[in-house]
Amino acid sequence: MKTTLLHIALLLLTSVSALAQMQAFALQNVRLTGGPFKNAQDVDQRYIMALNPDKLLAPYLIDAGLPVKAPRYGNWESSGLDGHIGGHYLSALAMLYASTGDAELKKRLDYMVDQLAQCQAKNGNGYVGGIPQGKVFWERIHKGDIDGSSFGLNNTWVPLYNIHKLFAGLRDAYEYAGNKQAKQVLIGLGDWFVELIKPLSDEQIQQVLRTEHGGINETFADLYILTKDQKYLETAQRISHRAILEPLMAKQDKLTGLHANTQIPKVIGFEKIATLTGKNDWSEAAQYFWQNVSQTRSVAFGGNSVREHFNPTTDFSQVLRSNQGPETCNSFNMLRLSKALFLDKNDVSYVDFYERTLYNHILSSQHPSTGGFVYFTPIRPNHYRVYSQPETSMWCCVGSGIENHTKYGELIYSHSANDLFVNLFIPSMVNWTDKSVKLTQRTDFPYQNGSDLVIETTKPQEFSLNIRYPKWAENLVVLVNGKEQPVDVKPASYVAVRRKWQSGDKVTVRFNTSTRLEYLPDGSNWAAFINGPIVLAAKTSTADLKGLFADDSRMGHETKGKLYPITNAYALVGDPATYLGQIKPTSKLRFSLDSLTLQPFYEVHDARYQMYFQTFTQAAYDEQRARLKQQEAEALALEALTIDKVNCGEQQPEVDHQYKGEKSDSGYDDEQFWRRTRSSISYQLQNKNRAGKYIDIRALDTIRPETVRFLINEKPAQILSADGKTIRLNVDDTEAITIKIIATTGTNTPRFHQIRLITN
Repeated sequence: MKTTLLHIALLLLTSVSALAQMQAFALQNVRLTGGPFKNAQDVDQRYIMALNPDKLLAPYLIDAGLPVKAPRYGNWESSGLDGHIGGHYLSALAMLYASTGDAELKKRLDYMVDQLAQCQAKNGNGYVGGIPQGKVFWERIHKGDIDGSSFGLNNTWVPLYNIHKLFAGLRDAYEYAGNKQAKQVLIGLGDWFVELIKPLSDEQIQQVLRTEHGGINETFADLYILTKDQKYLETAQRISHRAILEPLMAKQDKLTGLHANTQIPKVIGFEKIATLTGKNDWSEAAQYFWQNVSQTRSVAFGGNSVREHFNPTTDFSQVLRSNQGPETCNSFNMLRLSKALFLDKNDVSYVDFYERTLYNHILSSQHPSTGGFVYFTPIRPNHYRVYSQPETSMWCCVGSGIENHTKYGELIYSHSANDLFVNLFIPSMVNWTDKSVKLTQRTDFPYQNGSDLVIETTKPQEFSLNIRYPKWAENLVVLVNGKEQPVDVKPASYVAVRRKWQSGDKVTVRFNTSTRLEYLPDGSNWAAFINGPIVLAAKTSTADLKGLFADDSRMGHETKGKLYPITNAYALVGDPATYLGQIKPTSKLRFSLDSLTLQPFYEVHDARYQMYFQTFTQAAYDEQRARLKQQEAEALALEALTIDKVNCGEQQPEVDHQYKGEKSDSGYDDEQFWRRTRSSISYQLQNKNRAGKYIDIRALDTIRPETVRFLINEKPAQILSADGKTIRLNVDDTEAITIKIIATTGTNTPRFHQIRLITN
């Protein structure tokens, strides 16, 4: 840290380049006082209170053999991922209680923990969980009977991911809300798990970890922090996935094609374990991952992935075309990783990404009045998002969603042993209890470019108030009690104001922002308008918002409305120097672009929208428009004929279509997913209105009918045509169609890429 010794009354403004250890404030010590984040917190509380704890507890009671008090929820909570929302609910209740002090939240939390403790007591061995037939499943694992894929372990839907939510929920119930019973249940569950995997070899453990398992390594590191029992730290290291860790330690990018949110929680665990063990190479792996994902795989609003998987860094075209854009869970976990690295490394660049993602993805992922949560946020022009409803929607992004808006106070401020840091401009108050100091921040950012900070202290005392100079700010002005101070530091750092503070001292911060174009990381000609950290978008239509508020169907989180041709989207045409000049400010964070109005993306709801705009010279526009129009017409024509489809080897599409398989593996080659088997695989397709007449199966290899059998609803399928890598089957006149593929020779089938049910 650059340090100058002057007497107490002198103001010292310096760049903070090497800080003492950064620490977060407890949520109890920060209160939101207004603005969009406070609204999001309040709306989230209404959504949380609309959920029935007894319904969320039902899977645990069923598995423990205890009578239920209400039927379990439907959707994902009764189709294989039973109980996972209950763990998220514990975390949400605990963090929202810490953030608000509302006693009703604590009452619900204590009730749920008590019920879980009763389930654990009934089970008798420390186990508690909602996984269907959990006791049978875990006994198989204990005996080393393991058959796993990316999301199915012994044909059970991501069981370790599921139970990780309970581990995390119990941890949060103790850490944020002080529930001591939760700590007891957590330790009992941890001891059960340690015994469960004790007979397994390291190779078998890694085989189990092929299946999505959330951040279970992190929760065992947390157990070590709580108890100081070395066995938990050893377990945390043992259940860290080497297939992901080792390439990251070698600074090798092996992420393309992987299920994105499967990986991010693992890396959070790597970072936490590193802080406890001094494994610098693990921490460097986490930093490499963060840099890779945040800088080369994320779009303007901070999200990443297409159809839940990491797309190639050199080609974002799939992201632009798909109605399944970045997943909210990914950003939930990237923020957790960003926070952990910021506190460990004292690097303000982590806050830059955190802020961008917080405003533009997390805030926008909640409906501002109903509280519904968004799963996919497409960047496809003229498309829209789907919102959850409390009684119908039990997706993963509902679980992380109810948590997202409970903890906005976690990084607005931070502190070292002696100094205070203002990281975000959000109306709020922080109570620095160690120093008997309160700071109130009054701001209307991002609608106003500034903030006022008012100090309250029981006695005059000296410390540095460090104000983040954001990377996006064009300048920064700091006044103390009305007197402007010299600022000689650069953006992406802190300005440190050191003095002997007294109650009533006021620091005024002012800055300028401008609108700029930010292109996709692949170097293509697609760009988004950004003002400061705020991504701008335009509402384009309210037509055909089919499924805007999700029903309880298995795939209710996906949009069902028409895909509008990308070639019809608004484009910026002409000399690149003129693009920014085409937008005109009309009011606070409102800009006109011909007939469109650009506004903060987090304000855009219940509508189709455009966030990304293609940029062209006139000649390039004319040439590319003709070429893309033909490609788009062909793609849309095929979609119009499609009743249902499954992309083989992609996690969520396979889950959505009730994948089952034996001796099967999946992969990603030549930017395409696939699945093959030495035994059998099956999917269930929905033939709505019995309109589908044929099933087209496409593989990456030649399909030889003599080596593969196809069954439809357990009957041999009629093969209508076989043409190299594509085969067409006749379809039964039923609404539910199970397609089963059997390897007849005991060797691997071709790598199947897509199964599509079509009308003709």
